[in-house]
Amino acid sequence: MNKQIVDVNCTEWIASPAQDKWVTDLEAGKVLHFTSLEFPVSAFESSFFTPDIRNPKSRNISLDDAGNLKGATANQQVQTGLRAMMTRFRAQSQMLVDSHFPCYKDHLRLGPTSFRPNRIETRNQSWRADDRRLHVDAFPTRPTYGERILRVFINVNPNNVPRVWRIGEPFEAVVDRFLDNTAPYSAWRAKTLNLFGITKSLRSEYDHLMLQLHDAMKQDLNYQRNCPQLTMPFPPGSVWVCFSDQASHAAMSGQYMMEQTFHLPVSNQYDTNSSPLAILKRHIGRELI
Repeated sequence: MNKQIVDVNCTEWIASPAQDKWVTDLEAGKVLHFTSLEFPVSAFESSFFTPDIRNPKSRNISLDDAGNLKGATANQQVQTGLRAMMTRFRAQSQMLVDSHFPCYKDHLRLGPTSFRPNRIETRNQSWRADDRRLHVDAFPTRPTYGERILRVFINVNPNNVPRVWRIGEPFEAVVDRFLDNTAPYSAWRAKTLNLFGITKSLRSEYDHLMLQLHDAMKQDLNYQRNCPQLTMPFPPGSVWVCFSDQASHAAMSGQYMMEQTFHLPVSNQYDTNSSPLAILKRHIGRELI
């Protein structure tokens, strides 16, 4: 299982040169752990590290692709500084991805940047929303049609507290375990969900299957306890990168993290046959989008 985490000993956010192995590991659903990157925080920025900075009605503080800050309750000066810190992390994440995976560079679609100031352990959520359970990412309201979900994480905890993840078995093993028990896709139901605005676009069979896998993993407590997995404490300063729609993961504990999401069309991967869409298509034997 330790092969699911790959240490990358880079000291700069910009790779020189990029290595094919990083691409192969990432597209195989592994988690790349950048052990030696730095993200300095100023004395003023250190004041942002309090749970009270988050609006209780928002799960996290986020920065959208237009630079609008959402979910913070601080005064204007602090919000301006918080926006600047998150924008800096966004820029460095973009440099990291562009230089380590250069073929993605002109094809990535920018997703939100988030700052997560609360302790994971204190969250009170339904089993379906509980990210402390192993899962692969899938969106119930936003069909992706196979578009990849690439995420860059950093533990910015100022108190030397690790961000603890569990990392599960490869995606193909998840498919082998759960696919036969998934409910069949209903085009009629997909049209109804879209008609009533529950989904932002028509849910494809691929998106249906990904949601079924997500829910099956989270609902099966025996699987959560006993499936092949490892526990990884990412120390403060750690940066890790994965395709979260493919890497089975669970966030168990920790506080103060930033995360950057990118979206990538399957057609712009180095190896399109390694994607969840391609894997599911091989198992099902037909087109899914």
